[in-house]
This record gives sequence, structure tokens and C-alpha cells, in this order.
Amino acid sequence: MFMKIKKALDTALEWLVIVVVGVLVIDVLWQVFTRKVLGSQSKTTQELAIFLLIWVSLLGAAVAMNKGAHLGIDYFAGKLSIKNRVVTEVFVFAVVALFSIYVMVIGGCDLVATTLKMNQRSPILDVAMGYVYLAVPISGLFMTFYSIIGLVERIGELKKKEFDENLHVSESMGGLD
Repeated sequence: MFMKIKKALDTALEWLVIVVVGVLVIDVLWQVFTRKVLGSQSKTTQELAIFLLIWVSLLGAAVAMNKGAHLGIDYFAGKLSIKNRVVTEVFVFAVVALFSIYVMVIGGCDLVATTLKMNQRSPILDVAMGYVYLAVPISGLFMTFYSIIGLVERIGELKKKEFDENLHVSESMGGLD
């Protein structure tokens, strides 16, 4: 049951990122077309592109967390034994989960509430900025979810005390689907 829910969330998040990237590409192409061909840039395209970039970068970070595709320094981790590498991953997933909860979810919700309460609006599109900032707590929830899954998996690996020396760190999140 849990895996079906996770797979549905993964699919929904990935499609959301695909749609936002598609809209961003169309927006930027329209921006270039209006500036170069029509000689007068559309006023809304730049602000919309900024807002879409915020959403795609934060939601894309959650997708990358799920796929184990975040950038990292593998040189030092590669020098560790498998057990020490798994212990390091436990630490990293715990730190990411704590950061995601406290900074992105709690702090992001506070940011959204404050900007909505203050009725801050974007200058051109006249959008409530709280809705733009919703990307922070939403991606924080996904990152917390994925880091807790990674944390539980790594702790399970430590409890088994069997370490396959051929296991690669980047393959570890892929076994969830």
C-alpha cells in the first residue's frame, strides 16, 4: 500500500515538474519572440519566468532527492568502506530531513502566511506572492518524505550488517519503486 502511494506521489511530482518546465520554455520563447521579432518585449513574461523557475527548481530538487541524483562529493565517500558510507548516508539523510522540516516546511509556511497576511503582490502579474512562495513548503514536504525513506532504508541496511561491496550509492534510492 505504501509503495503505491509513494509511486503515485512520485509520478504526480514528476509530471508537475514536466508541465512547469514546458510552460517555462513556452514563456521564454514568447519573451524572445516578442523582443526580437515584434520589437517590444511582453511585460509579463519575465516575471512569469522567474516564478516558474522558483517552482521548477524547488520541485526539481525534490525529484532529484527521490532519485538519488543530487550532486555530492563522491571522491571522499568512495574512499570509505561500505559500512562507513552507509553510516555517512544515515547522517546526511537525517540532516536533510531536519533542514527540510524546520527551514523549508515550518519556515516556508511562515513565509507564505506572512506574505499573504501582508497582501504582498507581484508588480506586473498582480499575483499574491504567498502563492509563489508555496513552492518552498511543498518541496520541503517532498524532500522530508524522501529523506525519511532514505534514512529508514539505510538504518535497515546497518541492522542487516551485510554490505554488498558492489552496491553503489546512486542505485540505493532506485530500489524503492
